[in-house]
Amino acid sequence: MTRRISRRQFLRCSVRTAATGVALPAIVRSGALATSNAPSASDRIRLAYIGVGIRGDSLLGRYIKNPRFPVVAICDVDAHRRAKATDRVGPPCAQHNDYRRVLDQKDVDAVVISVPDHWHAPIAVHACEAGMDVYCETPLSLTIGQGKKMVEASRRHGRVFQTGSQQRSANEFRQACELVRSGRLGRVKRVLVDVWGTSRPCSLPAEPTPPGLDWNLWLGPAPRRPFHPKLHPTGWREFRDYSGGVMTDQGAHHLDIIQWALNLDASGPVEALPPTTDRQWVTLKYPRGIRVLCGNTGIGGIRFEGNEGRITVKRGLLQTEPEELGREPLRGDEVRLERSPDHQADWEEAMWKRARPIADVEIGHRSATVCHLANIVTWLNRSIRWDPVSETIIGDPEAGRWLDRPLRTPFAI
Repeated sequence: MTRRISRRQFLRCSVRTAATGVALPAIVRSGALATSNAPSASDRIRLAYIGVGIRGDSLLGRYIKNPRFPVVAICDVDAHRRAKATDRVGPPCAQHNDYRRVLDQKDVDAVVISVPDHWHAPIAVHACEAGMDVYCETPLSLTIGQGKKMVEASRRHGRVFQTGSQQRSANEFRQACELVRSGRLGRVKRVLVDVWGTSRPCSLPAEPTPPGLDWNLWLGPAPRRPFHPKLHPTGWREFRDYSGGVMTDQGAHHLDIIQWALNLDASGPVEALPPTTDRQWVTLKYPRGIRVLCGNTGIGGIRFEGNEGRITVKRGLLQTEPEELGREPLRGDEVRLERSPDHQADWEEAMWKRARPIADVEIGHRSATVCHLANIVTWLNRSIRWDPVSETIIGDPEAGRWLDRPLRTPFAI
């Protein structure tokens, strides 16, 4: 007689097994893994939301009154946001201002993280250690070192970890990548991407902290500094302690698609060059002589250029030149990529099947890494060489110091 175990027992057992060093089966992409350990349709995956600002509130809407994915906890350092989101969900739903209390809840299976960038890594790593699956908004990390630790934690504890790179689940971006990888452009020579704008040091003066905001917890792992309304609820993305600016914000989406199209999800560029007075681009040199130019292109998205044509793609638009380049359906010998009609649904399926989602944590880390390299050369105003295998900057110890930053206790990872 086979004894059926609950989903929670299965997940906790997986964590214990990983901790003892016993080899676990490799987690693979959705649809390619046997479902013998998948929960039955009567089971539920219980969610906690950490961060319910504009983006978190939007993501929350999918799971309001969803019986298969009940929301059992809301966490936010802003009491007003926290109460508003908890009211949307309705009882029974716990509310916390400290994410560590969420990790203490025995009825949480997975967390949705939508907080300022400087908080992504500590929360995600600690959630993995607590045996919880993760959906984390982009950019995945504040530094390359933090991203590596997120990958390590997810793998060590057998967690399903989706990065919020939702363009992977949009038809126009998948189709553009299929065309590029199938050789429709011939040899890809360069890629233009409409993304620029880094972050800067913060020197804002002190102002009174508004009622209901736990400012120390908002700062968390970032250096201690007084409150200023430019930082919360919006505006924090301008400042280096909390974000890499638009380069990591929008770049995490567009550069992710470029990595996908070039079949370099587990790799990256080999050199990065800063903008100059003559060249207002960050230039990323990839293998096979491909150059990716990041700047104010006016494209609104990405343009792949090859010796047989070009492809422009942005949200809601796929355009090929010449038109017939993209008109013919893919042939049997051409590349077909994974289809994901909905990014959150892809995460849900991956959790049921214990599979890797379409924007797995390592994919998110590698895409964010490209953004971080672009920022580092901009801040230093000099070129760097990058080894995507060892994930190190070659021959430049000063630049190498930007790969990670110390975190304020007790939030270190």
